[in-house]
Amino acid sequence: MRKLLKGLWTLVRMSFAVLFIGGLTYYIIDKIQEKKNLMDIEEYSPKSTLVVPQTEIQKAKYPFIDVHNHQFDMPLKNLSQLTAEMDSLNMAFMINLSGFRGLYLKQSLKNVKENAPTRFGLFVNVDFEAIDDVDFAPEQVALIDQAVQDGVLGLKVYKSLGLTDRDKNGARIGVNDPRLDPIWKACGDNNIPVLIHSGEPASFWHPKNKFNERWLELRQKPNRYRDPETNPSFEEILAEQHDIFRKHPNTTFINAHLGWMGNDLDRLGANLDTYPNVVTEIGAVLAELGRQPKRARQFFVDYQDRILFGKDAYNVSEYYTYFRILETDDEYFDYYRKRHAHWKMYGLALPDSILKKLYYKNALRLFPSIDSTLFKPAL
Repeated sequence: MRKLLKGLWTLVRMSFAVLFIGGLTYYIIDKIQEKKNLMDIEEYSPKSTLVVPQTEIQKAKYPFIDVHNHQFDMPLKNLSQLTAEMDSLNMAFMINLSGFRGLYLKQSLKNVKENAPTRFGLFVNVDFEAIDDVDFAPEQVALIDQAVQDGVLGLKVYKSLGLTDRDKNGARIGVNDPRLDPIWKACGDNNIPVLIHSGEPASFWHPKNKFNERWLELRQKPNRYRDPETNPSFEEILAEQHDIFRKHPNTTFINAHLGWMGNDLDRLGANLDTYPNVVTEIGAVLAELGRQPKRARQFFVDYQDRILFGKDAYNVSEYYTYFRILETDDEYFDYYRKRHAHWKMYGLALPDSILKKLYYKNALRLFPSIDSTLFKPAL
């Protein structure tokens, strides 16, 4: 009996050993196969099996003004080629925010005047890091006054103000630094708008973990991360920007990129209600609108006189996505850059009356010198 029990115990142990070894082998093989089948999120590009209407639009329904563009080689740019591309999109007028100043601005204005005087406008840029110069304020005011006389349409403020611009002591220059007040006033006195980009998406300040919807962008562009330990907070920068809106009611401000509040349209609407001297534009934040079509459409209805068309980085094919989101009711389609939107887009199907305001009517009010005949018979 003892021998029988011993034999049974040996058999049980052998069975457990076989099961353990077999299970371990299976586990290892499974992990090897799993590893082999893994791919990076940047590679994963599934083709949807959803059967829905797909509207391809390569030309805007109405002629439009792009108020947020950058052409960094404008002094030497072949404007004939550029205007041909604009014609293909139905872009009637482009505002190049990167006009800079001095000889660069002078040559840019000359190129436009000689080759395409009715198709382009320029914004001037000032050097905020010269803030400690003895004659800083009067020099900047004189620069703006002269630029307007030469044909400049506005002042562009880059995000470096408030984020990285420093004075001679290395201190950060706040957007609402009182030493800059004469600049904002000069723009109001000259009846030109200030297109101001302050801050970045709030997620750039959030931990770089699996919960951050901008994780892919921060992985591909790590310099965009804003370490809260070494940077002013998102809310601090926005508060500084909104402070100058309040202090300068006679100056028109174009709050770039939906003021980085495109993910919270209730907040953006409240901001526009508070500051009647502020309008906004949609450059580089279309992905925020395309993922909330019902709310975004209502926002366009409510603030149809306060929103301008802007694109930011110039790429002809990327405009197609703008047209599709604004003009169609298409569902579930891709944005053109995964790191900005790994989610799908939905069309807003804006009515013609709002499209016309967004595409050109609102901008024509701000820039009356633009040739209105470019928009006939759309008017």
